[in-house]
Amino acid sequence: MTSFSMVKLMFMLSVIFALLHVSAGAVHRVQWSVGNVDYNEWAFSQSFHPGDTLVFEYNAHSHNVMQVNPSDFKSCNSTAPPLAVYTSGDDAVTFKMTGNYYFICGAPGHCEAGQKVEIKVVPSSPSSSMSGASRPALSPSALSPVPPHTSSAAVNYAASGPLLFGLLGIASSIVFKL
Repeated sequence: MTSFSMVKLMFMLSVIFALLHVSAGAVHRVQWSVGNVDYNEWAFSQSFHPGDTLVFEYNAHSHNVMQVNPSDFKSCNSTAPPLAVYTSGDDAVTFKMTGNYYFICGAPGHCEAGQKVEIKVVPSSPSSSMSGASRPALSPSALSPVPPHTSSAAVNYAASGPLLFGLLGIASSIVFKL
């Protein structure tokens, strides 16, 4: 291989790894129910970064998920207008920015019984985001007697696949025209 071809190959590999790094996000699953679950203990044991997704799994006839402000979270106020409401029973929330996110169940008495969680999304570092895509994200069911639910971190390529391949195509057309 000529040194120029080697430079092209190294550039392409760098672009591929950079794009994979940007598009990787952990998927955290939580069985959303009222009872013997300490959701905040579970959340604080996890590392949430921009690009990560939190999936709430629950019985849609009995529960919902409301994203609320900090004061409504603290007081379990489900009557104030929420920032967002999810009602499907299998709701995915992808965190785009750092910060604190607050979720409660709006069913009467559920938040007061502990069905609420605060998620702290922190900036990604190169080492934490790559390790975050491969480490398991434990379900809060592992911390309580709720029926077991397996869950693991995953790389979310479905949403970023077209972007990844589009950028890869542009980069390869630029490099191979040299």
